[in-house]
Amino acid sequence: MQNNECMVDKFYTCSCFCTDNIFLEDYKLHVKYVSEEQVKWDYQHILKTLGCTTVAQYDVVLKKIHAEVERRKSLSVKSAERAEHIKKHYTPLHPNVYHLEEAYLVPEFINLVQYSLGKDATKEGLLKLIHSETEELEHFEESDAPKGRPNTMNNYGILLNELGFDEAFITPLRELYLTPVTSLLYPDCGGTFLDSHKAFVVKYSMNEDLDLSYHYDNAEVTLNVSLGKEFTEGNLYFGDMRQVPLSETECAEVEHCVTEGLLHRGQQMHGALPISSGLRWNLIVWMRSSQERNRLCPMCNKRPVLVEGDGFADGFTKADIRAQRALCALH
Repeated sequence: MQNNECMVDKFYTCSCFCTDNIFLEDYKLHVKYVSEEQVKWDYQHILKTLGCTTVAQYDVVLKKIHAEVERRKSLSVKSAERAEHIKKHYTPLHPNVYHLEEAYLVPEFINLVQYSLGKDATKEGLLKLIHSETEELEHFEESDAPKGRPNTMNNYGILLNELGFDEAFITPLRELYLTPVTSLLYPDCGGTFLDSHKAFVVKYSMNEDLDLSYHYDNAEVTLNVSLGKEFTEGNLYFGDMRQVPLSETECAEVEHCVTEGLLHRGQQMHGALPISSGLRWNLIVWMRSSQERNRLCPMCNKRPVLVEGDGFADGFTKADIRAQRALCALH
């Protein structure tokens, strides 16, 4: 039996996707929605302390929650429609950038990957090796092609699967170059077996999003690459894992220079300080391990209740892929 016949190629979304972790930007608050009564019971008091003090303000909150729930319910259909439209009508400015070539990667990163693939590689050895382009994106942004919102916290950006980057760029980047490194750095949170991803680009500018509130990602491991262009300030900051109470957390600020990438656990709390001038693009790849999330959904902290999804969906599967591959190897 061929390897590709053993691969589990169906990914799912947890049912909590439509109801949990809804971000209220005006109040920097994530909420869960089951019913209006539940929202009132769980959040009305804290919303008042954050400035939502009138009936009119609270009604706006409810409208935004309802709109986000409806957006999520139709997300896969709308995304597929946008991807099909882009495929038919959008003409890339630089077609070559849609296919990953090793020449795109700096030698220092290639050295890290080659070391990680060695039989004697260790996390300690890898850490010793680690030292502390946007035209196509702008061309697409300026086109009249339909564009989806990357997530509830980023209003401006591009979903790279809709633009056609997944198959020939992001997937080989994850499989061939990132997984060897994450296997050494993050074996405790699924870094050894990252079998899906969500990749997007976010944009910060003076007239749009300036910063990113404190949060954690729907991912086991996240790659964040600063693509440019020119900006001032806007450093990242990192706290503890999300399980640590906020009162016990201390944050560390990290300068994120153009062309540099950061790898971190998706469940580590983090945010981005506001830029004070210029334009900033970041490539974000949420990498997911179905073996980890099949046991516990990182967004609702429960065993996932699966619903149908397109493409990589949210990275859940109905089977342990590693076990299935091992079974296939016996045939």
